[in-house]
Amino acid sequence: MAHVRLIAMATAIAALSALVAAPSRATTSACASRALDVWLNTQAGTAAGSTYYRLEFTNLSAHACTLRGYPGVSAIAANGRQLGSPAGRNRARTTRTVTLAPGGSASAVLQITDAHNFPPASCRLATAVGLRVYAPGATQAKAVPFPFPTCTKAGTVTLHTESLQRA
Repeated sequence: MAHVRLIAMATAIAALSALVAAPSRATTSACASRALDVWLNTQAGTAAGSTYYRLEFTNLSAHACTLRGYPGVSAIAANGRQLGSPAGRNRARTTRTVTLAPGGSASAVLQITDAHNFPPASCRLATAVGLRVYAPGATQAKAVPFPFPTCTKAGTVTLHTESLQRA
């Protein structure tokens, strides 16, 4: 009986030693806004009154980082003021954590609905000079120049994004 206990104890000590000696996995932190380049791939597809673009996020840092979720997007005027409502979320894709190596990219589909499809009373048509884009979880935005017609009346949503995916 003592022999069995001795073997069990030796096995437990070996397992504990292996855990202590094993290198720990470094955690990868979220991508900082300042380390991301954000741009719009203008090779678009169209369907049912909307145009679909890829909003690209590229890691400019020397370290891997992660992104997860939906980018925040809104249309902006020349003075930087938001026009209309921010982008809605298209939940067609499963949300996953994307790890970006240095120089690596992730993208999200951005749908821009033709503002001419909305009744004038619910739209108030204007031309945006670009997009204000927040990486998922970020509090600092990047401006992406891109003129397009949009609605300025709150409540009318002309933009929709999908969750970020590996590019």
